[in-house]
Amino acid sequence: MPFDYDLFIIGAGPGGTAAARRAADCGAKVAIAEKDRVGGTCVVHGCVPEKMMTYAARYADLLKNADEYGWKDVSRFFSWPQFMRIRDNNIDHLVEVHTSHLKEAEVTLLQGEARFVDSHTVSVKGHGEISAERVLIAVGAHSVTPEIEGIEHAILMRDLLALDEAPNKVVIVGSNHIATKFAGILNGLSCHVIQIFEEATVLPQCDEDLREVIAQEMEEEGITLLGRTQVQRITQTENGLMLQLKGEENCELQVDEVIFATDRAATIDNLNLEAVGVAVECGAIAVDENNCTSVDHIYAIGDCTLSPQWTPVAIAQGHAFAENVFDNKQKRVSYQSIPYGVSTRPEAATIGLTEVQAKDKLNGAVQCYQKTFEPLFNLMGESKREALLKLVVDEETDEVIGAHMVGDSATEVVQMIAPAMKAGVKMKHFGRSLGIHPTISEEFFTM
Repeated sequence: MPFDYDLFIIGAGPGGTAAARRAADCGAKVAIAEKDRVGGTCVVHGCVPEKMMTYAARYADLLKNADEYGWKDVSRFFSWPQFMRIRDNNIDHLVEVHTSHLKEAEVTLLQGEARFVDSHTVSVKGHGEISAERVLIAVGAHSVTPEIEGIEHAILMRDLLALDEAPNKVVIVGSNHIATKFAGILNGLSCHVIQIFEEATVLPQCDEDLREVIAQEMEEEGITLLGRTQVQRITQTENGLMLQLKGEENCELQVDEVIFATDRAATIDNLNLEAVGVAVECGAIAVDENNCTSVDHIYAIGDCTLSPQWTPVAIAQGHAFAENVFDNKQKRVSYQSIPYGVSTRPEAATIGLTEVQAKDKLNGAVQCYQKTFEPLFNLMGESKREALLKLVVDEETDEVIGAHMVGDSATEVVQMIAPAMKAGVKMKHFGRSLGIHPTISEEFFTM
């Protein structure tokens, strides 16, 4: 039977749009449905607005040190409404750019929520039923909150990005990179921040030395860290929100906002997957190494699967899917050594194995090289932050299997170590390389 389209994509986030454009380049007739805005969580509610807030927060450090560098009478007043207005204007522009890219690729964009009617037919609200030879699910994931008394008074990160005014005193619940970077961002934007988490420390999945430096720097910046602590109850009061905490010391806490960044779930409840036989595993869509679901012409990529939840992963999966299906290539995405950053102050970045992971994998045959030092910028300024650089090395092969950094531009530096690690870079190569002086990154070559 003839289909309306060769490919129908549900979700116009980074993965969905990447797949749509690449499939169209390969000659496929493509349609894509989006219930929110083109660009998805990353562009509209996540990575991009978060990064803009990170840039805004960095000015707190620059202005703090401005007078030592000769700048007099520099204003340190931050206007949350002004920033948010300009940020939103730029988000609107990016949405238009992504939309125009789809149009240029001759991809049909349908605004509305989509759900399966049968395995080849999708119903899109406001557009009726549409058939396709193949369907790609790229609906992403969303933040969820625990079931505690008064949880309706809490907000999620998406809600924070829509606040008209900055909260004066805020609790962020969670230990992961999202919670930790927003603690740093809001602190830089003059909020009183308290981060609460059930684990013993922030960033429990990161290298121990890295997270220790981050926690120390956060506390020195005035962020309160409450580990091994749970929020038991949230109560609305005349002065804001009252939190009942359970931890090493049970107590109450009065704040303006409570933000949860603990868990995320695949956005699949309204897709009607059970009607078409798409298998779900651990709350996400089950896929094979080619991102094919249990139905051979239905695929899924990105955060709605169990793959690592990073935008570059979804984009790579989108490209690989389109090239495999429509260009007869055998392309698979490697999930080994994915770099990622945390917008703390100073920022951090990591790639590969932590020291503990490496020792477990190699039965202790690991050599670590690291430096903790004060960057040159701090010598004149008020800031006394330390930078940390660490390489984890396979003792038998001399191969670098992990790199971790805390310091200015950590994300830019560690990202460029990624291709070197993919190529099997060894510690001797770092020792033979010459750095750019004076920089923080040159210390990687002098360990």
